[in-house]
Amino acid sequence: MNALLFGDPSPSLRWRAAVELDGAGEEDEEVRAWRDDIDANPAVRVLVERIKTTRSPQAMGYLLCRLAYLGYRGPGLASAVEAVFADQQPDGSWPVGRDDDQPPPKRRRGQAPAGLPRAESYRMVTSQTVLPLRGIAAAGYATDPRAERAYEWLLRERLNDGSWTGSHKADHGLDGRSSGEDPEYRKLNPGDGCRASTTGAVACFALHPERSHSEAARVGVDHLLSQNIRRDASLGWEVSRLVGLERASGRFTFYVIHDLVFMLDLASRCGFSADDPRVGELVNYLERMRGPYGLWEHPAHPQLSRWLTFDIECSLRRLADGDWIGSEGPLSRTPAGRPRRRY
Repeated sequence: MNALLFGDPSPSLRWRAAVELDGAGEEDEEVRAWRDDIDANPAVRVLVERIKTTRSPQAMGYLLCRLAYLGYRGPGLASAVEAVFADQQPDGSWPVGRDDDQPPPKRRRGQAPAGLPRAESYRMVTSQTVLPLRGIAAAGYATDPRAERAYEWLLRERLNDGSWTGSHKADHGLDGRSSGEDPEYRKLNPGDGCRASTTGAVACFALHPERSHSEAARVGVDHLLSQNIRRDASLGWEVSRLVGLERASGRFTFYVIHDLVFMLDLASRCGFSADDPRVGELVNYLERMRGPYGLWEHPAHPQLSRWLTFDIECSLRRLADGDWIGSEGPLSRTPAGRPRRRY
């Protein structure tokens, strides 16, 4: 199967497959050649130039995730991380504000024009900190003292059940049980918090060398594994965004797609074992979808099949070393779908 991955046109995939699956060392001649090809790859150079002109720490954070996923190690990584840290607040979070790399939202009928004061304003939006922090951690700076402050901020904002809310407003406060503001389509089931925000927070913890095996990370994964959602069309959604074939957007909904491959990645990084019944069921579900040549086909982008296979194989390798079995059982129903329009 690895031979099929080495046939991919991407030097990033060939390099990562050799190092992470075959155990090749950096002194290997082909590995060194692929490393040089990565830095010169046009797809990587486009991201490096794009991050130089990006002003939003949230957009920069995900660009860092993409560069790290593609194996980039150039000097642009460190300067981008410093630019993200420059906007960090003293409490460790990043300020609430609209992502200036996204188009402004369309005004709906009856909605007040932009610029007029609102009766309520957001005091906290979890994704405003999750997106920069994940990028910083993916770039290798998870243990930087400034990043550690951001992790501590996430811990302070956890709800009593160990999940995270999407946001709460200045005049509502947060009682430690539930913000009451997360709509049904992205609420945990069961759970008090937001499924999208909890996914993003766990993605940050999963990249920390020590916090990935913490109680906060594992309880978060417990919540996500208990969401009995099986949507084949969402398989590999996160991989497709990291490689650049799907647009990465959304403020409250950035991680709302429940991608089973991403869930397996998070569980494996947080030390879960394949003996966990929910993880075992997830692995069996994915194995049934493996193609006759050992590859997983991406539902929307056939050219991503090798990347998707690589991602799943890495997760399966990590699960073999995992020893944690969670405490939550699977659900017998799926979360409510999108509500029907009234008009």
